[in-house]
Amino acid sequence: MKKIFLLVFTVVAVSIVTACSNKQEETMVLLDEEISKIILSNSLGKGDINLKELKSFEDNECINIFEKAIKTATTKQNVSHTLGKPDYDIQVQYSEGYPTHAIHLWLGEEGETSTLMYTIDDEDVSYFTTINMTNKLRKIILPAQSS
Repeated sequence: MKKIFLLVFTVVAVSIVTACSNKQEETMVLLDEEISKIILSNSLGKGDINLKELKSFEDNECINIFEKAIKTATTKQNVSHTLGKPDYDIQVQYSEGYPTHAIHLWLGEEGETSTLMYTIDDEDVSYFTTINMTNKLRKIILPAQSS
């Protein structure tokens, strides 16, 4: 009887520890306000934002692509990689004059994920887009290369 109790107790304890340690994927957050403009610039490096505009996007279709890419990008557990200099800096501007969100973008190749990171983040938490979102971003950021 003690062996059965010990076995049941062990199974329950392991189940609780496993359930508590499974961290949900976190997504990036933007304000729940209307986005008026997305400004893209060549990045100067992590922790800094380049204010020299490369391209800006004010049409709803492009804004929606950036917004979805950012809001659906998730952190991944056990991902160990070293990121070099970001490819681009993204500034998300809101209609009512709310503070601008500044985000770094490492644009993946076609068929790969892209990496996003808040420009001011002490923990260097990386967020990853889906392959589909990378392909959509590439079409609007690099229109000459898409067919």
